[in-house]
Amino acid sequence: MDALRLLLVVLAAVIGGAINSIAGGGTLVTFPALVGLGVPAIVANATSTVALWPGAVGSMFGYRDELAGAQAWAIRFAVPSLVGGVVGALLLLRTPGERFDAIVPWLVLSATLLFVIQRPLMAAMRRRIRPEATSRRPEERPSHESRVTSAENDPATRPPSAGLLLFQFGIAVYGGYFGAGIGILMLAALGFMGFSNVHRMNGLKNWGGLCINVTAAATFAILGLVYWPVAITMAIGATVGGYAGSRLAQRVSQQSVRILVILIGFVAAAWLFYE
Repeated sequence: MDALRLLLVVLAAVIGGAINSIAGGGTLVTFPALVGLGVPAIVANATSTVALWPGAVGSMFGYRDELAGAQAWAIRFAVPSLVGGVVGALLLLRTPGERFDAIVPWLVLSATLLFVIQRPLMAAMRRRIRPEATSRRPEERPSHESRVTSAENDPATRPPSAGLLLFQFGIAVYGGYFGAGIGILMLAALGFMGFSNVHRMNGLKNWGGLCINVTAAATFAILGLVYWPVAITMAIGATVGGYAGSRLAQRVSQQSVRILVILIGFVAAAWLFYE
């Protein structure tokens, strides 16, 4: 791969790492970039997974303060994420290359559509799950009541349900298999559990993604599916993008990033269908 193409995939990794840290969907940038440069789809998927994993480490470091008080959740979240990542990676290895090529455009399109509906879906979930929380405006509540209500309603003070952990295992299997959209799925699940602080949700989501990708990436690496020269250079870019994105996300609106992810997702899906 020549220097110009390598520079383009590194740039895609920086953008992908930043997008993953903010809302999820970075694979929608890195995977089509690799396929567009002629890398076979299964190798591109494995290489993208390995390359984006250091970015998840960078974004986790950026969100470390948001996980204060949620360590028990993080520990329980890790188990289905680690196991599911291996299962998904092994399923990918059992998929013939031609079949995976046929499935990929649908996976990218589905992940993009899920990203489109994520925000209104989470808003609807919160209205349904906690209608009492919106019945009165915060300024209408006594200050002591607001503090008590906030503590009682913090989902991090209760262990995650068995249903959520099972759902996380399913997300992890999909993440090990392909990966685009797992952050969106985890944010939606956390919304169902009553989380409303998007930065804490992103911290837990990034931790789950880190656990999923570490086992999937290790499986791909052991079985020789990774294009290492590209993976290593992309990993550097993803780490920079992941940390920068996590810090930026806590200071600015995410709307522009969401629009960019959606555009990239639809363009990538259309291109993959055409190919």
